[in-house]
Amino acid sequence: MSDSTTPPRAGLAPAFVVVLLAAAGTFALTMGARQSMGLFLNTLNTHTGLGLASISLAFAVGQLWWGLTQPLAGIVADRVGAGRVLLTGLVLVAIGTALIPYMTSTWGLILAIGMLAAGGAGLAGPAVLMAATTRLVPAHKRGMAAGVVNAGGSFGQFVFAPIAQGITAAAGWMVALQSLAAFTLLALPAAWVLRTRAAAPGASGTTAAPPRQGLRATFAQALALPSYRLLCAGFFVCGFHVAFIATHLPGVVAACQLPPEIGAWSLAVIGLFNIVGSLTIGWAIGYQGGRWRMKSLLSLIYAARALAVLVFVFAPKTPTTMLVFAAVIGFTYLSTVPPTAGLVARFFGPSQMATLFGVVMLSHQLGGFLGAWLGGKAFEWTGSYDWMWWADIVLAIGAALVHLPIDERPAPAAAQAA
Repeated sequence: MSDSTTPPRAGLAPAFVVVLLAAAGTFALTMGARQSMGLFLNTLNTHTGLGLASISLAFAVGQLWWGLTQPLAGIVADRVGAGRVLLTGLVLVAIGTALIPYMTSTWGLILAIGMLAAGGAGLAGPAVLMAATTRLVPAHKRGMAAGVVNAGGSFGQFVFAPIAQGITAAAGWMVALQSLAAFTLLALPAAWVLRTRAAAPGASGTTAAPPRQGLRATFAQALALPSYRLLCAGFFVCGFHVAFIATHLPGVVAACQLPPEIGAWSLAVIGLFNIVGSLTIGWAIGYQGGRWRMKSLLSLIYAARALAVLVFVFAPKTPTTMLVFAAVIGFTYLSTVPPTAGLVARFFGPSQMATLFGVVMLSHQLGGFLGAWLGGKAFEWTGSYDWMWWADIVLAIGAALVHLPIDERPAPAAAQAA
């Protein structure tokens, strides 16, 4: 009998590279368009006259809907593959983004920003993309693979925020949004590349996947695991933090009476340094067979966020301060994703990865809803964002503590199946 381990791994290496590039490129385009939306918050307020809180509600609904679509996208992708899910998502992102300039009511903005663009980004989001790469890579390389895909999203933010600001300065904000919609469609070939990859059992070079259990049993098994619940709680805080900054950092820059270009470059710097953070954390996960515990890395990331925000609150608000803060916060921004995805894969294996990571992403976006919406409400109530920064510090400290009791061993049912 021929060896069943080494040849498949060698044969899958080129396909894995192609899929990794396709997944990272898709995340770059969707995340770049989505994370640049905060640049248009004040412009939409001036254009529609709806008020900052109403427009923030549309962004907040987008955060929530992006999370709600993650488990649904994962369920479908686990059964039919990622290609069709990604195709649908990319088209919806383009349509929603293109419609934003024509919406002049709160409900219209909720439809365009909160439902179409955000829902499409959820279908073409990390739950599907991370699962596609997880199935194609050996277990000891999954952390680095997740880091590369996650870095793709950060690269999109780094590239598209200054591009959107430049197009706005040259041709107006409406043209900038239409351009972002067109850029998203460049990811359509990636849907074709990933069309047969998501549901391939045993593609990672490990043993074949066990028989698929029902959704109710899958969710019951996951929610019964205390470590999974703690992971969801920590990712809730991540969503609060990321959504608040992505939506309101340009507003913070404006409130400090700094040029709008500083807001665009701050978002770009966050994306740039998140590439470094994602790749560094992905490397740390896989270093010497996983010397660094994923839960320990997560605790360090959240503690670093709390410290960075605390220093920023008391620092003078200059362009240099904004860019340095963006660099520091960027390193921790989405570097939580590789260890979080890695823990889900370790708990339950790759067979239900898209579904169960989608649930974790839902928790993330529940926090994102509050971060985006309360940011606008806090500014409306107090005329500043100070209370949001203090809330962020407290939540980050809580998240750092929540991850410490996590048990990184596989769930009992997953271990028995393995």
